[in-house]
Amino acid sequence: MIIKICGMRYPENIDEITPLMPMMMGFIFYPGSPRDATGLDESVVKNLPAYIRPVAVTVNKTYDEIIYLCEKYGFKIVQLHGDETPELCQRLKDAGLVVFKAIAVGDSFDRSLLDRYQKSVDLFLFDTKSDKRGGSGKKFSWNLLDSYDLDVPYLLSGGISPDDAEAVIDAVRPGMAGIDINSRFEDTPGHKDLEKLIKFIVKLRTYNEYEPTKVPFWEKEV
Repeated sequence: MIIKICGMRYPENIDEITPLMPMMMGFIFYPGSPRDATGLDESVVKNLPAYIRPVAVTVNKTYDEIIYLCEKYGFKIVQLHGDETPELCQRLKDAGLVVFKAIAVGDSFDRSLLDRYQKSVDLFLFDTKSDKRGGSGKKFSWNLLDSYDLDVPYLLSGGISPDDAEAVIDAVRPGMAGIDINSRFEDTPGHKDLEKLIKFIVKLRTYNEYEPTKVPFWEKEV
């Protein structure tokens, strides 16, 4: 299961989190966010170990702005959280980038929107619909994803908290590649609580290692 920790902005906090080996770290470049990483020294991102993939999170930036950002920091993955068109997504893919598209989910699930994007993105991220661009700290009804049947994988996001490891496992559906966690693991915006992350990730990885019965596979009868 992919674990993406988003909203990183403080170098010392990034150094603390790195040994937990999340597969991805998200850096938000959006002035409207309290987690805005604009101005972060590019060496902080470029010096991440190879096992962590940095993700540039943007909102309604132009193609040229996104390409500049990726070249400056060395991003190979972009996560688009605004009203970006499928055409822009495809153009970024053609430029060699991996493209994630965030989809806001409210009381219902707009399948037609996914159909528009499915050929031009590598992964969807389902977040809770909010007046804010992400970071609402609230969940949507994960059961809305029961009918998901596209070939495009997705990350589950929106209000996942340190107490949600079991709920996340129960929410696994075909197509779900992992989770994106952010505000519920913070002590201040952009600064993650190491202890909360450790407890959550250890518990989640326990489920990754064993079958739902929690019996190691090598002890099962063949």
